[in-house]
Amino acid sequence: MSRRSQIVLGCLAALTLLLAPLAMKPYGIYVMTLWVVMTIAAVGLNLTLGYAGQISLAQAAFVGVGAYSVAILMSHGGSFWLGLLLAVGLCLALGWLLGYPALRVQHHYLAFVTLSFSTLAYLVFRNEEWLTGGTYGLSGIKRPMLLWWKTDSPYAYYLFCLAALAVVTALVAWIVRSPWGRAFTALRENPVRASSLGVDTRRYTLMAFAIGSTLGGVAGALYAPLVQFVDPSMFILNLSLSLLLMVIVGGAGFFFGPYLGALVAVLLPEWLRFSEGMYLIVYALLVMVLLAFCPTGLLGLLRRGRSVVVRRTHQLAPEPAPPAEGEGK
Repeated sequence: MSRRSQIVLGCLAALTLLLAPLAMKPYGIYVMTLWVVMTIAAVGLNLTLGYAGQISLAQAAFVGVGAYSVAILMSHGGSFWLGLLLAVGLCLALGWLLGYPALRVQHHYLAFVTLSFSTLAYLVFRNEEWLTGGTYGLSGIKRPMLLWWKTDSPYAYYLFCLAALAVVTALVAWIVRSPWGRAFTALRENPVRASSLGVDTRRYTLMAFAIGSTLGGVAGALYAPLVQFVDPSMFILNLSLSLLLMVIVGGAGFFFGPYLGALVAVLLPEWLRFSEGMYLIVYALLVMVLLAFCPTGLLGLLRRGRSVVVRRTHQLAPEPAPPAEGEGK
């Protein structure tokens, strides 16, 4: 696809995201805002898993840390922006620390380590009532204000979260194209070979966890004002598995994989609610079929289909006519 076509498609997608919610009811705008928030968390996980190859089941914990950072400060009269800074700082530090086990264990062992961290975070959210409100949660979380712009209405807050997603997209695009992104990819493909070529695998493993976890915290900081209530049940293992599913279904290691995967994971259950109690079964079956026949995700399927079309087009193209007699003399 040419660069001009990419720009045109990008502009059409931006216009669709800006204008489509205007025709929706408040619940529809809420679902679209939820997609934006979950996309930010999935983008962070894609950096850790898709680019750096480090599996993590702790992303829900970082979303929870971000949400509680904003909820606690705002419930005590603090500002959203101070809570956002606290969420970024805490998740950056915790993500860096969580990266240390990845220096010694890999694959399913690392999954168990990150799962343990997620469980520990959930226990803190639930049991430390003096700080988190325990099972009663924290309520009354107001939506932020940017200079003179109030985001109280559903569409205004959707635009606020969409602007945050645009900033995250630009930041991640810079990271992926930078030497950091190339080091992450080398780390995923072959850590031993990357180390032999001079890549500091220790440093970039910790960076992958730290950056991915920080984006999870940003998503949590946006999630708290969206629902205006935070309790531990939101940040259980199901959320980590859902975020992992977003990355895999969209295409791990593809830049726009989390965007498409989050769209499927957030909107598909809403479309299947007509089936009442069966929608979870239908949703699970659709995901299983997709992963069975396309393990590289939806974007991997599109890339494969495009390569097949290009190959067949070349095969069907007429061969050039031989030069006429005496033409080459």
